[in-house]
Amino acid sequence: MSKISADDVRKVAGLARLDLPEDKIATYTGQLERILEYVAHLEQVDTEGVPPTTRAVEVVNVTREDAVDPTPVREELLNLSPQREGDFFRVPKILAD
Repeated sequence: MSKISADDVRKVAGLARLDLPEDKIATYTGQLERILEYVAHLEQVDTEGVPPTTRAVEVVNVTREDAVDPTPVREELLNLSPQREGDFFRVPKILAD
């Protein structure tokens, strides 16, 4: 007896917002059934003592300390602005009052 029905496939397609053609429903029903059979087969594997993991190779972020490095060209860059206001660039107003 099949665990997946055509109505199940239609429901999952609707939840996933997929527009499946009616002639493909039978194909996807069979495919989903085989996937569930494979998962059931995997559930028989003894995993006692195997630590849970999210990936086969552990990924480690390489980070560095944040440090402020003053730039020697700061004044030069500020002076390139068409309008400067102290230590800032002056830009046109973009939002209405």
